[in-house]
Amino acid sequence: MCGITGFWDASGKQQDDLRSIVLDMADAIRHRGPDDSGIWVDQKTGLALGHRRLSVIDISSCGHQPMFSACDRYVIVFNGEIYNFLSIKKELEEVGAAPQWRGHSDTEVMLAAISYWGLEKALKHFVGMFAFALWDRELRILALVRDRIGEKPLYYGWIGKTFLFGSELKALFAYPEWKSEININAIGLYMQHNYIPSPYSIFKGIFKLLPGTVLLLTEEAVNKRDPQSYQFWSAKDIAIAGMKNPFACDASEASSELEALLNKVVSDQLLSDVPLGAFLSGGIDSSLVVALMQSQCSQPIKTFTIGFHEGIYDESKYAKAVAQYLGTDHTDLYVTPKEAIEVIPKLPFIYDEPFADSSQIPTFMVSLLTRRHVTVSLSGDGGDELFCGYDRYLWASDIQQKIGWIPNRARNVIGRLLTLLSPDIWDSILHRIRFFLPQSLRQKLLGDRIHKAAEILSFDGLADLYLKLISHWKGASIVLKSDPLPAIIFNSNQYASFKNFILLMMYIDTVSYLPDDIMVKVDRACMACSLESRTPYLDHRVVEFAWRLPISMKIRNKKGKWLLKKVLYKYVPSELIERPKMGFGVPIDVWLRGSLKEWAEELLNEKRLKSDGIFNPQTIRKKWLEHISGRQNWQYYLWDILMFQAWKAYWRI
Repeated sequence: MCGITGFWDASGKQQDDLRSIVLDMADAIRHRGPDDSGIWVDQKTGLALGHRRLSVIDISSCGHQPMFSACDRYVIVFNGEIYNFLSIKKELEEVGAAPQWRGHSDTEVMLAAISYWGLEKALKHFVGMFAFALWDRELRILALVRDRIGEKPLYYGWIGKTFLFGSELKALFAYPEWKSEININAIGLYMQHNYIPSPYSIFKGIFKLLPGTVLLLTEEAVNKRDPQSYQFWSAKDIAIAGMKNPFACDASEASSELEALLNKVVSDQLLSDVPLGAFLSGGIDSSLVVALMQSQCSQPIKTFTIGFHEGIYDESKYAKAVAQYLGTDHTDLYVTPKEAIEVIPKLPFIYDEPFADSSQIPTFMVSLLTRRHVTVSLSGDGGDELFCGYDRYLWASDIQQKIGWIPNRARNVIGRLLTLLSPDIWDSILHRIRFFLPQSLRQKLLGDRIHKAAEILSFDGLADLYLKLISHWKGASIVLKSDPLPAIIFNSNQYASFKNFILLMMYIDTVSYLPDDIMVKVDRACMACSLESRTPYLDHRVVEFAWRLPISMKIRNKKGKWLLKKVLYKYVPSELIERPKMGFGVPIDVWLRGSLKEWAEELLNEKRLKSDGIFNPQTIRKKWLEHISGRQNWQYYLWDILMFQAWKAYWRI
């Protein structure tokens, strides 16, 4: 795992400073690779590549980057792991295409594969997580590449006539002519999702490379800002192919095949020249990963869990029970609210752009704990999206069945009628008739819920319904001073093939929520601690397998992950696992009324909000006052604003 960065100044303006500039850019992401650093420049071309290395495979100097191919045609800076590099190496040797190996790193094998097959064909062979920049010295083409699912990050864009790229935005910040202009449309998306979906970033002119994509640049393309790109792997194509060609085998055969595949994937990901362990929550996904790891290891593997004293957020006792049953070398750490809150000032630096998934806090803390013992950790991320693990899939499908039969026009009319009265007026009316309402509703303010229901009623298609259900600030214009133009992350053509609503929701999460929230959260938290995280469920072979499973093998008796649990219960008793699903969260709602109240009040100060000119102070202040009074719980809405404000203040933007 590493950090990469670089730039291409085709104008020749920076030729005398190439080395010092790219060195500063690489040093800005030193945490991603504290073990080694390297740069390479082409003075004549104006191209500079920088690398920070976290040594995991071949920790000798033979793994140093930037690295040249044996034929001297290619130079690469690479972040990630190619888990099947030994089998590729053997294949190259068998066909007489192997060079005289200098070391035993996966990077060297990648370059040999690209030299023999060419980039596009070589990518089909690679199994792993990766983001890399490859300079073809013969054709003078720079290629940026991101892995199939988007496990590894890669930003790119232009400052003036210079093309920049990097694993994190802070590498781009170090470019001496960096200029930042906030993209108001991206803020609109952020307020809706609590993250900024690809390909957008918080800045105008700076983008995230989409998963499974190759971006190609020539000197002309750099000058014209007109790169070419292509997809070498498409989640949409995989999903459609899987639905058209589902497994014809019975559940027993499918279970055996899934178990064999996961064993193979876990085995591949156990390859490491440094200490390795696993995150363990005690849930289905991480417990199965740990069980398969332990079944392949003669010594107890190291597992790690963070515990909280607040019972509704604490999974440590479940993790400990699974660890004891499997015989792992388990470490858990109970953290106090004070220790967790001390992480919050670090978040703007760790995440570079506004990011408001509050589980970022425990994720960083468990990463910090884990890094004290190992350099690599496997996790269970991805199991929910691939095997139908989120409860929201089931209740969203239930809502669709209950109201989907109502014609669009009728739903829109009902929705408009419900919003004729403001939430406050609804609350006043309902308060007067509270004695006629069920007891459970008498103490709750329902006006906002009525408006939420009205918005859901106005959905235009199944995808729109799902996005409305999972969104935070559903109308960005309500909270933003200026009405952003709609930034498109999906279009209706993407959905035509998804007749099953649950499969559609899983697809949307796979191409947006998974790479842009879950993997961002994990990558930045781990790399801030110089820890490599590996995710067996996101091996593309597992993804392709999961999409071929009929829905009946994912959901039974109104519960998801049926086939995954069938495999897990061969290793762990069901009574250690079966319980209501818990999120990896922290009590933000309580903290905002207590320990974080002063911090939040400063960021949400009306004068400050007016001065910034981005948000509508009245809307935010109303929700803030309702929250601290205890009348409503607006923690997720407020956390979106607070993380933006904290980010803006930290980077002085």
